[in-house]
Amino acid sequence: MNSKIEFVQQMQKRTKDFSLRTIRLFRALPKTDEAKIIGKQLLRSATSVGANYRAVCRARSQAEYFSKLSIVVEEADESVFWMELLIEAEIVRSEKLGNLMNEASELLAIFSTARKNSKDSQRSF
Repeated sequence: MNSKIEFVQQMQKRTKDFSLRTIRLFRALPKTDEAKIIGKQLLRSATSVGANYRAVCRARSQAEYFSKLSIVVEEADESVFWMELLIEAEIVRSEKLGNLMNEASELLAIFSTARKNSKDSQRSF
């Protein structure tokens, strides 16, 4: 039980740190229209990962847990998309986004696995 609490706390910290790092990235983006538009989309999705993970931790039922976790997965995937767009549109160099992109991908993998395991456990009832 203790390791579960530690994992939840670790993930809350990671998702919050991910949000903060994205805020810092947003502030450093070029002041062009396209950078602002894509940056705002990234800012919304990345900060939503942390906020919705907190909601996952407060879920009152398995269905609510699954639903909120699905939102986290969607927002993490969207964050990866916006970062890919920033790189491919040559707004930000890939080297500058590498670590943040890796974190987004890791969070996406962790939450996707948790959602799959949650769905599998629902089927057993």
